Amino acid sequence: MMTQTMVKPSSWISTGIITAKVRDRYLFKFSEELQSRLDDLNERLKGIGLNDREKAELAGILELDQIFTLLPRLLANSRFKWQSLQQ
Repeated sequence: MMTQTMVKPSSWISTGIITAKVRDRYLFKFSEELQSRLDDLNERLKGIGLNDREKAELAGILELDQIFTLLPRLLANSRFKWQSLQQ
């Protein structure tokens, strides 16, 4: 059994995540630098492949993407539940 390692997603939180206002909501987005790195790793994966360090980096960025994709939904759901309890 092979264990896959990854770069800790939390290592990018302070520099790789930004918020952007879209209409009346704030959304989480990758910074231009982190998005560019993700795009580069994906292109290399399709082309020449990735070394172990790059695979670990890609795994960490994708994990961070999943977290920040689900987070707004979880927050909205918890706010809805909280408002329902208040009524």
